[in-house]
Amino acid sequence: MNKKEIAEIRKLLMPTRQTLGRIAGCYVSAEKEKITTFSQSFALLEEEEVFKYLEIFRKSLSGTIGKNLLDMEFPNDEEEEGGKQRFLYELRQSHLEDDELLDRFYDRIIEGYVTSENYLILIVTNAYDVPGRGTDHLEMFDASEEVYDYFQAVVCPVDLAKPALSYDNTSASFRSRIRDWVVGMPAVGLLFPAFTDRGNDIHSCLYYSKNAEDLHFDLTETLLGCQAPMPAGLQKEAFDQVVEQSLGDKCDFETVKEIHEALMARQEEHEEDQESDTLGIGDVRVILSKAGIPDEDLESLDDVYEENIGRDSRLMAANVRSKTKFEVHTPDVTITVSPDRTDLVETRIIDGRKCIVIPVTDEVIVNGIHVR
Repeated sequence: MNKKEIAEIRKLLMPTRQTLGRIAGCYVSAEKEKITTFSQSFALLEEEEVFKYLEIFRKSLSGTIGKNLLDMEFPNDEEEEGGKQRFLYELRQSHLEDDELLDRFYDRIIEGYVTSENYLILIVTNAYDVPGRGTDHLEMFDASEEVYDYFQAVVCPVDLAKPALSYDNTSASFRSRIRDWVVGMPAVGLLFPAFTDRGNDIHSCLYYSKNAEDLHFDLTETLLGCQAPMPAGLQKEAFDQVVEQSLGDKCDFETVKEIHEALMARQEEHEEDQESDTLGIGDVRVILSKAGIPDEDLESLDDVYEENIGRDSRLMAANVRSKTKFEVHTPDVTITVSPDRTDLVETRIIDGRKCIVIPVTDEVIVNGIHVR
């Protein structure tokens, strides 16, 4: 799913547009015990509750694609009888009317979700009459060709409210507030099926993780049967390891600068599809070649890539490159420049020592003070 498709579904969670069908939930203790469950029509909720629930579900459709929001494709065997995709499909078809399916869904989350706190599992259904679009890209609500039938699920931490003083009208005094259990914003979320090309894509789902560096691998395996991709931060580290180990002694300053510029050039080439731009081993080889590295220096690339990333695994290009800065670190100094001005940084031999050189202009600020 791309940004526009996610935004289109997110708009359905506004109080003025929502058409949600049923909502169900299960409150779970830190010891993995079901405290209570509920299921009812969303239309029967109080107005204030509606606002809170919509806020929670909207939050699970926010973040950065490739980091917090991940397209997960189901393996073929999970779509067969008894597979995890088949189970999610049956749950969608039930529209939350089957309590047995709901209990099995809760059980799978409880089995795979690791936490030391209480949490609330919420799931809601919706049927979206997808409006057609004319050649001018304007929506034509009377030209719908498909109904996007989906469910959205989230897992929210439930914590005790912080102790505080509150005003008691009865006694006209401030007293210690009664601490109650408060539902927080979701830690993980699921949209099934995916809304790909503005339609039902039952072969994949959209997965959300509040913490982009903790994707809850146990949960994705137990609930989805999908292997979650490497977290964004680890993707960058893995790419760096591939470069360092492949080039060895030839991984010098100028070469790394050329690799950075090759990645920036790829960003410009894929400006229209940055959200889906991924790098496999062939793409990495092309980038290193564009950086001026000869083929004979890349003989170990395949083995190094397989060891650090996996032969058939791919990296999000946006996670590998640095879009906001180009940094040079030494044990005592850090130099940061704009990513498109790497030409300002170079190495020279001065008085017999290799130095990093940056040209100085008339405007230099040191600790907030303009200096001459």
